Amino acid sequence: MGGTILNVFAVAFGSMVGLVVGNRLSVRMQESVVTGLGLVTFFVGVDNAGASGNIIVPLLSIAIGVIIGELLRIDVLLENFGAWLQARFSGTDHTGAVDAETTHHIGVAGLHDRERFITGFVTASLVFCVGPLTFLGAIQDGMGLRIGFDQLAIKSVLDLFAGMAFAASFGIGVSFSIITIIVVQGGLALTGALVGDVMTEPMINEMTATGGIILIGLALILLDIKKPRMANFLPALVIAPALVIGADVLGINIYPL
Repeated sequence: MGGTILNVFAVAFGSMVGLVVGNRLSVRMQESVVTGLGLVTFFVGVDNAGASGNIIVPLLSIAIGVIIGELLRIDVLLENFGAWLQARFSGTDHTGAVDAETTHHIGVAGLHDRERFITGFVTASLVFCVGPLTFLGAIQDGMGLRIGFDQLAIKSVLDLFAGMAFAASFGIGVSFSIITIIVVQGGLALTGALVGDVMTEPMINEMTATGGIILIGLALILLDIKKPRMANFLPALVIAPALVIGADVLGINIYPL
């Protein structure tokens, strides 16, 4: 759990610095910072997506995962939680649930305080908790392996600077993404501590590739190109390794020669 704790402190510190710096940045500067993060996120997503040994696995994972996510309306649940946090801690009124259909404007200048808080919380939560370092690092850290802590230490440095940039543009909502980090990475670390080395290399590769596709979707949001409901794609991260397990049980070779 040491790596997750370090990650939480890094995001909290980065967000705090971003909040201080953000007040000194013009709207044009804030929008340019978000665009830069979008470009980097797109590059990382494409790089991770290439980890797949068979593109059919991420394809099925995304298709099945988003159906589950849409049925569960994960995006609404996450955004409503963000709205509750904003109402609880920012001292403003919370007037009803958030409909994901109405939170489509990510341009910093066009966001109201409530939308800005929710956008910062949701976007930062997804960026910080989707990727191979999150899953592999947290599980190995929970197993007590040094490599797991090292991976989360690298992630913490990256998240520190991303947290600064996000907080400068979207405000205090970004800092509350530490709740998501604690739940997701803490849960993965606990899983690693309880069940040991559960992830095989093919499972990790396909989860990484699927996560890469989700990051590409997040990049589209940050670049203000399209507004997919990326939270609803999160079940795909569980479907990907499950498909690898299923293929092994059925004796199906998913990596053709």
